[in-house]
Amino acid sequence: MPSEYAKSLGARLRSIRQQQGLSLQGVEEKSNGRWKAVVVGSYERGDRAVTVSRLAELADFYRVPVSELLPDGSGVRHEPTSKIVLDLERLYDEASEELAYVARYARAIQQQRGDYNGRVLSIRADDLRALAIVYDASPSGLIERLNEHGVLVADPRAFFAS
Repeated sequence: MPSEYAKSLGARLRSIRQQQGLSLQGVEEKSNGRWKAVVVGSYERGDRAVTVSRLAELADFYRVPVSELLPDGSGVRHEPTSKIVLDLERLYDEASEELAYVARYARAIQQQRGDYNGRVLSIRADDLRALAIVYDASPSGLIERLNEHGVLVADPRAFFAS
């Protein structure tokens, strides 16, 4: 009987395959027989243990990071994040090259939203994740950088009280 982990791993494998529009037979055909449909199917059902090296090869075949194949993986997509608020005056006045992409992204969001209050801008979790990818960092790592540069607003309500 497959373990819960094997079932979860299999469900992730199946999900990735299906997202790519592949049937089990399609995997075999696309891999020129490297991945047999019956073997991949047994991995997906959790009936057959997959070695770490085979999992890495399968991740390479699907063109996804290995962490995406792991159940409850620790990839960036699972990192809990919420929106952040940027101090636009500080961000735009900051001469740091390191924040150039954040500033450009913030301007694009302002334009998209038609939001030109000029003082603060909330960045949603999805925007934060996209920016983190640009900086090759986790969302929390990017938040740390922004904090170091003093462009995060801890309490937006207090910001407008002055």
